[in-house]
Amino acid sequence: MRAAAALARKINDASYIVVFTGAGISTESGIPDFRSPGGVWSKMKPIMFQDFVRSRDARREAWTRVFNRTAGWTGAQPNAGHHAVTTLLKGGKVKSIITQNVDNLHQDSGAPEDDVIEVHGNASYAKCLECGQRYELAELEPRWRAAEEITCTLCNGLLKTATISFGQPMPEEQMARATWHAERCDLFLVLGSSLVVFPAAGLPLIAKEAGARLAIVNRDPTDFDRIADLSLQEEIGPLLTETLALLK
Repeated sequence: MRAAAALARKINDASYIVVFTGAGISTESGIPDFRSPGGVWSKMKPIMFQDFVRSRDARREAWTRVFNRTAGWTGAQPNAGHHAVTTLLKGGKVKSIITQNVDNLHQDSGAPEDDVIEVHGNASYAKCLECGQRYELAELEPRWRAAEEITCTLCNGLLKTATISFGQPMPEEQMARATWHAERCDLFLVLGSSLVVFPAAGLPLIAKEAGARLAIVNRDPTDFDRIADLSLQEEIGPLLTETLALLK
């Protein structure tokens, strides 16, 4: 209860909150994180973007992982943490949700798509690498089962899930939007991120340098705890549920 009271004070004192989420908010929905023992990258080697583009075998392996749900990024349900963030957003104090996650769970919890900035993309649909046309995975699965090359019906460009792979450029528009909000907020609230993956992990620094308070909730300590105004090692869903009950 003491941790919830401390976080509630920070939220009550703020008027422009940016929430920044990482894998830790979604592990409570059963989605594995990336780097811890038992995480995604301990079980399979990531496919580099350059390999995906140049190798049909790499593309086939990537699509096999998608449709076999090897990574486990899709198919889960939002948890109490996601729902609490959406409640804060709809209450007006949270102006934007910036997420490193690709699982679509913020949107599934009711957050409007325009208010969720996905700096690492989204695994729940695919896009053409040439023209940007969106495709739902269900319409692509028969083509994968038929061992077809999965290309765009409009321009014949390669299709790929809308995630940002290793070696793929960060999405400029999303990073610009995220930076804009980080520069204007008065509370930057990190939920479930180890803050080791840049450039996204630089956003808390941008907010702090612009005068915002920084609050971090994560299972393990982070390198940013020393500059945070509040650092809590707590489970996100239960903590946010308690916090909501204490807000003005």
